[in-house]
Amino acid sequence: MAKKKKKTGIKRPIAVTLTAVIITVLFFVRIYQAIKPLVEEKTLRTALALPIFADGNLTAHGMAVAESILFLLLAIGTMVVLIGFLHMRRWSWVFLMAWIGVSMVVDLGKYFYFGVPNYVFMISDVIIVFALSQADVQRIFGIRSDTGENII
Repeated sequence: MAKKKKKTGIKRPIAVTLTAVIITVLFFVRIYQAIKPLVEEKTLRTALALPIFADGNLTAHGMAVAESILFLLLAIGTMVVLIGFLHMRRWSWVFLMAWIGVSMVVDLGKYFYFGVPNYVFMISDVIIVFALSQADVQRIFGIRSDTGENII
C-alpha cells in the first residue's frame, strides 16, 4: 500500500483561497469583455477584413478591436498574478493590492462621473482588499512580521 506524502509548506488561509476564486471569476469576466465589443460590432468573423483606421482615426471596428485587445491583456495579467498568488509570492500580493487600488479609483470615477458603474468589479475589489489586509495573509506573503519581531 502506498504511503501518503506529508504536506510540507505553509497552509493557505481561507482568505487566500477566496481571493484566488474571485480572481478566477474576474478572469472569465475579462474574457467575456474581450469578446463582447467584437460581437456588438458584428465583426467577430470578419475582424481582419475590416479597416481599423479611416482618415487617421479609429473606426468603430478599430475601437472594438482596441477594446478587445485591452481586455485580453488584462485577462492575461490576471492569470499571471493568480499563478504568483497561489504560489504565495510577495510580488503578487503587492501587485494585486496596487492593481485593486487603481481598479477602485477607475470604478469610482465611472460611478460618479459617467454613471456606468460596474458593480461586479466594485464588490470584488472590496472583498479582495479586506481579504489581503488580514494579518495572517500579510504574514504568509512576508508583508507583515510577527508581533515582537524587530522590523529593519
